[in-house]
Amino acid sequence: MRVPQALSAFALASLAIPAQSLFFYLDASTPKCFIEELPKDTLVVGHYSAEEYNTHSSKYEVNPQLGINIWVDEAFHSDHRVVNVKGATKGSFTFSAADSGEHRLCFAAITTAHNPGWVAGGDTLGAVKLSLDMAIGTTGDIESSDKGKIQDIVQKVKDLNGRLLDIKREQMFQRVREAEFRDQSESTNSRVVRWTLLQLAVLGITCAWQLSHLRAFFIKQKLT
Repeated sequence: MRVPQALSAFALASLAIPAQSLFFYLDASTPKCFIEELPKDTLVVGHYSAEEYNTHSSKYEVNPQLGINIWVDEAFHSDHRVVNVKGATKGSFTFSAADSGEHRLCFAAITTAHNPGWVAGGDTLGAVKLSLDMAIGTTGDIESSDKGKIQDIVQKVKDLNGRLLDIKREQMFQRVREAEFRDQSESTNSRVVRWTLLQLAVLGITCAWQLSHLRAFFIKQKLT
């Protein structure tokens, strides 16, 4: 896939759908730019992720030292820069068109150290593979979409709160049952203790009476 073809397809797709997803390749020192015609008050939200070609493994991999520089210029307004973002291998950017006209979106790869994974030349395959997802629409449309997502999250939070309340009620019920069982056990134990003490008292009295009776009996037999 050639970069000019990818950018042309991206430009055509932007006329048909508000959400766009594509990938293209960046050379080590050459930025890639494309023009987007944006009406006034159009909100653009982009998410990107970059992978660098590793000559040792012969595939694109995430490199923590790699960075991506993104800038947006108003082509109709003497290239007035409205966005200049230097991010990591994965990130996002957002801007709103202050006026209608052509906006130039540019992407460039940056690195803090020499990396043998860079590919020289790069007419068809560059050193960096950049995946880009963009949502283009009016602020109200994107905000409506965000509100819908927020409402879904709020509903899920409400459902979780309801479940938590059910769990708390169940815990309170179990605590009440445990308290009732504990009180019943303590009452039963108290009755058992009292009955045991009563039996010991009766047994003691019985033993004392028997000893007294036997003593009187032996004294009487001795006297006779």
